[in-house]
Amino acid sequence: MSEYLKTSRGDGVKVFCLGGAGRICREAVLDLVEYSEFDEITIGDFNEELGLELVKQLHDPRVNFVKVNVMNHDETVEQMKGYDVVMDGTAITLNGISTACIAEAGCHGINLNGFGAEDEFSEVFKKNNKTAVPGFGMTPGVTQMMAMHAANQLDEVESVRVSHGSFRPIAFSKSITETTTYEYDPDLPGRIIFEKGEFVQVPPFARPRKIHLPEPYGETMQYIIPHSETRTLAKALANKGVQLIEVRGTWPEKNMRLVRSLYDYGIMRNPTVNVNGTETGLMDIIGDYLLQSKEGQETELYGYSLHVEVIGTKNGTRKRHILYHTHPASDGSVKGWEQLRAYTRNVGIPMAIATEILAKGMVKKTGVLIPEEAFEPAMIFNELKKRDIHVHEEIKTVNEALEKEEAIRS
Repeated sequence: MSEYLKTSRGDGVKVFCLGGAGRICREAVLDLVEYSEFDEITIGDFNEELGLELVKQLHDPRVNFVKVNVMNHDETVEQMKGYDVVMDGTAITLNGISTACIAEAGCHGINLNGFGAEDEFSEVFKKNNKTAVPGFGMTPGVTQMMAMHAANQLDEVESVRVSHGSFRPIAFSKSITETTTYEYDPDLPGRIIFEKGEFVQVPPFARPRKIHLPEPYGETMQYIIPHSETRTLAKALANKGVQLIEVRGTWPEKNMRLVRSLYDYGIMRNPTVNVNGTETGLMDIIGDYLLQSKEGQETELYGYSLHVEVIGTKNGTRKRHILYHTHPASDGSVKGWEQLRAYTRNVGIPMAIATEILAKGMVKKTGVLIPEEAFEPAMIFNELKKRDIHVHEEIKTVNEALEKEEAIRS
């Protein structure tokens, strides 16, 4: 038994998995069951049917279920009290509400999104001698670890370009549909780049760039997206003199064509339309259709692919670090990674790894921290490797002429 279990409270070390019955968070719960040393793993979810079904499926005496409604603040706080850490799998729009509960309950906290709603509770976490790390899945999360791994090998950093391909259906869950609408909202202030010391807002589909991902994904066209890496890396790499940070992403090509058309026709603004006397958001209608349709629930290629490029200098020589990751195929050849699970496991597993690190007391700083402040890249990479998720790195001396040619092509 590990030291942290011996020295903790007599009732053992406990994790509260908020939204744990969801399609992604349940993968994090499964990882905790398979790899962690928690004494109690509670699935807290509003959907009692799905939650109890998951408890039955996992068939582990440490796992139980609690029905929770984060909109009921006081009740949720009471339900969380006594847990060492809350692994928060709720949607973007609930993260401020859920973090308020976690902070007041006196637990460590972690979630997948990290869009900033958590920051105002930093002093509450500090008061309770606890830590919260917003935004730790594959991206944001592992992407920051990859960028920092490269940056730590350089004296100065010129640019960081974070990219990812998220190969999943456009609407396999309500929160995923919400993410699509959020990221391509034309008026979203958080879609930014960091350039020459300033954060600059850009529109949807800004700065297209061809990114070559490992097979089976290949070459993809990617665009600037609103992700927390832009802000967190600007803070973490300020002492390295970083001048440019861009975060891009893409979904399956068919999804991207649809989103582009919705954007071009103004539908992503979610204008109100009158349908048989009822005022309804047009994008809400389309989202509901996608949730209920075969087209919204399926895609040809499943999985996840990260790609991080860091350019800087070491001993006066310009270097380019390219990091990318690979995982088991989604074609059914590897049990547990079939189709959509090749996507959901990639997202959920890093959060589970980080959750146990927090519970072990290995993060010494308190308050709301960015991933770069909380975790060591090598530790995260080593844990991912145990799950057959591998981070690869290529380092080359920068060829100035070739760099200019590539810039013109892209």
